[in-house]
Amino acid sequence: MAIQPNFKRPFVTFVKKQHKPFQAVIEDEVNTVCQNPLIGEMKQGDLTGIRVHKFRHQKKEWLMAYFVDADGMENGLENRPQFILIDFYQIGSHENFYDDLKSYLRSSGWYK
Repeated sequence: MAIQPNFKRPFVTFVKKQHKPFQAVIEDEVNTVCQNPLIGEMKQGDLTGIRVHKFRHQKKEWLMAYFVDADGMENGLENRPQFILIDFYQIGSHENFYDDLKSYLRSSGWYK
């Protein structure tokens, strides 16, 4: 079973604007999530289904929002998909992170 990351526009835009060392840290964190997709904290309410992985870089906490189909991962071996797609939605500091994430998800049709 292969895990395939799928990067959404806000995630890609943020990463492109960062310095190379921080981009490398983000890449490492993406690999960490791909190795263990259930590592992030599951959100409730409007963000049900979204997971947030927190990590630190240069004494600052960063949040990475992603979605993984946990049902596909937990089915029996006979029903296991060939690959799992992880949608990486957003990355940023805590300030306005959840408001921006809700705004993006609302505009992309995640929920109304």
